[in-house]
Amino acid sequence: MPLTTTGELITRAAAARTAVPAFNVISLEHVEAVVAGAESAGAPVVLQVSENAVRFRGGRLLPLARAATAAAEQARVPVALHLDHIQSDDLLHQAADAGFSSVMYDASRLPYAENLATTRAAADWAHAQGIWIEAELGWVGGKDTAWVGGKDTAWVGGKEAAQTGGEAGAPPLDAHAPGARTDPDEARAFVADSGVDALAVAIGSVHAMTTRTATLDHTLLGRLNAALDVPLVLHGSSGVPDAELRAAVAGGIAKVNIGTALNVAMTGAVRDFLTEHPDVVDPRKYVRAGRDAMVTTVTRLVGVLCARTAP
Repeated sequence: MPLTTTGELITRAAAARTAVPAFNVISLEHVEAVVAGAESAGAPVVLQVSENAVRFRGGRLLPLARAATAAAEQARVPVALHLDHIQSDDLLHQAADAGFSSVMYDASRLPYAENLATTRAAADWAHAQGIWIEAELGWVGGKDTAWVGGKDTAWVGGKEAAQTGGEAGAPPLDAHAPGARTDPDEARAFVADSGVDALAVAIGSVHAMTTRTATLDHTLLGRLNAALDVPLVLHGSSGVPDAELRAAVAGGIAKVNIGTALNVAMTGAVRDFLTEHPDVVDPRKYVRAGRDAMVTTVTRLVGVLCARTAP
């Protein structure tokens, strides 16, 4: 079917008290697995391409975007394309021509005033192209920290916080550091002044987790949901257990980003296959095992997120 838009999927999900699963894809096998899993679960899905994935592909957006578009057009469920964690304005400006209906513009590494100014400019451009835009306020751990002036401080959600370790290159601030969580009052002002369509909030999840042990701050989520009139997005969801995910959706999360869970499934299946079949050299055999494992993961998570929550 034709590509749908992220905004349309989220509007429908909010009305049904569910969430839109948004999976980060790196390869064609990721794309195929996400679509197949969504079809198996009978629910819509968002294919996300991050700036890191574009960098991995030699800085070229179109090859993966074209593959995702072709897969979406042949899917039996609605599929949208989203450009994720964009810091480059040049990449942002490629979104419309590459088929993306939405972008996540990530200036959360910057002090609050700069985050707001750059996000406002990105939102103005995106809306002029008919593109739905998401931003982040707070600090979802698991990615590199932006160091300011080489000092042992880092900007977290617009606030300056001390960095344990004292030197650039030390582990970045995590999701539980002071100032990392999204402040409802600051979020209300940020959304109003930036004009974004959705906000990724920091409530305890962490990017790139390979174990599902994260605990979310549901009290804070309730305050954020009450303070804001735009959809809320949960990043770093691979490390969040099913029960926590269901509670987050019930608490107002309308879009759930997942990436590492696919890579864990794929890598584990490929590793097991090659251990059992050390003489195999045809990549189709072990890549198929990885793709099948990702389909299973997608099907399960879509089921968790798209089950209607109680009113």
